[in-house]
Amino acid sequence: MARTSADVDLLDRCLNYETSAWKAFVDRFLGLIFHVVRRTSQMVGTPLRAADVEDVAAEALLQIIKNDFAVLRRFRRQSSLATYLAVIARRVCLHELNRRSAERMPVQAPDRPQAEPDRLTGPAMFSQIEDQEEIERLLSRLPAPERHVVRLFYLEGHTYQEISSELGIPVNTLGPMLFRARQRLRKMATPCNS
Repeated sequence: MARTSADVDLLDRCLNYETSAWKAFVDRFLGLIFHVVRRTSQMVGTPLRAADVEDVAAEALLQIIKNDFAVLRRFRRQSSLATYLAVIARRVCLHELNRRSAERMPVQAPDRPQAEPDRLTGPAMFSQIEDQEEIERLLSRLPAPERHVVRLFYLEGHTYQEISSELGIPVNTLGPMLFRARQRLRKMATPCNS
């Protein structure tokens, strides 16, 4: 969706607390948020029921208005507002799917070995890091190719094929690249979490 002056005007109206601006904003972008939530949940293999899609979409809207529209105030207007909101909705969805997955995980018996940590699913990788700035700081310490692959796969929910096409990297090298990146990120994050 291209950046339009109508979207910029709507954004400015929301940030200026104009009457009915938020309602117009929701009317304009709620369908997009629903679509992103459904698509993201399908891409990670955890399709959501309609009621759950509504819950996640509502959480995305709450994140948008949280702290006096802080998310909207950070929008740099270098892309379309729809693209920016899609990224936000995708992140909220991945976070929510990860939270639900963690709630369903059985407690491991003490006499059984722990599951190998390298087999964590995408959203679980960043589950213990709630601060977006901390995630960005850790990612910035990865080499550029790994950083881009991690961002596309774990934060934006792209498939291996999509990443391969976008970055021109063979599909069969993405798994090992993500494995190395996970190892590096774990080592970097360990001192912060202890």
